[in-house]
This record gives sequence, structure tokens and C-alpha cells, in this order.
Amino acid sequence: MKAKSPTSIDAYVGSRVRARRKLLRLSQGGLAERIGVTFQQIQKYEKGINRIGASRLQTIAETLGVPVQFFFENDTEPTTYNLVGNGKDDLNAFLASKDAQALNRAFMAIESPAIRQKLVALAKSLARSAQPDSDDIIHPETGA
Repeated sequence: MKAKSPTSIDAYVGSRVRARRKLLRLSQGGLAERIGVTFQQIQKYEKGINRIGASRLQTIAETLGVPVQFFFENDTEPTTYNLVGNGKDDLNAFLASKDAQALNRAFMAIESPAIRQKLVALAKSLARSAQPDSDDIIHPETGA
């Protein structure tokens, strides 16, 4: 019987492991040590080269402080913001960025739900104001 090859779901789960690990500022070696594998194995999991078994995924979830469902969440729900391109890849790339991790750490450090809501409202307002109005657009052909 031939072993199953990794799929796009395996790559997605691996990318979620990587994003969460980086958010926690945990090295691949640190995670590997905590779950009893080599850092090379973590690299393979994160790249989707190797599949993560159920019990190992449970251990990773516990170590990273998230429920197992976290690794399967995706953005199939409509979002309230626009992403360039296909959305999922852009969102995953953003979530893996240093800016997103710093923003998330700072946001999570805010204990007041009211202040968090105000920050989200501010970000939405800034995003709307960054969108040029049709009156602000100058057309190169006409200059108007």
C-alpha cells in the first residue's frame, strides 16, 4: 500500500503552524524540542512536504496554545476588507509578515475590549480614507 502524498490542505495546515509559531516568536528548533521532533521535521511540516498526523497536530496545537481547529480555519467567509489578488495567498503572506505579527502582538496586549473595538474602527476608517474618491482620480489622457 502506497503512502498518501501531501495535499494543498497539508500545505495550508503547515502555513498556519508557521504563522502561529512565528507570532509566538518561537523558533523551529524550539517548537521541535517541545514536541519531540527535529527542526528539519518542523520545516517539512510548515512547507507541507510532510503530513502532520492527528496526535502530532494535537500536540502542536497544545504547544502553540490554540485549538486544533485553528489549523483548518480559512477565509471562506466574506471579509470586510479588500485584498489584492486571490485573497487567501495575500492574507497568508500578510499574516506571516513581521508587520502582521507585531500588529497582532500589540493588539493582543490591549486588555480592554472597548479599546480594541475603537482600534478596529480606526483602522477601517483609515482604510476607507486611503481609497481615492472618483473625484480625486486624475485621468492621464484628459488631465481631468
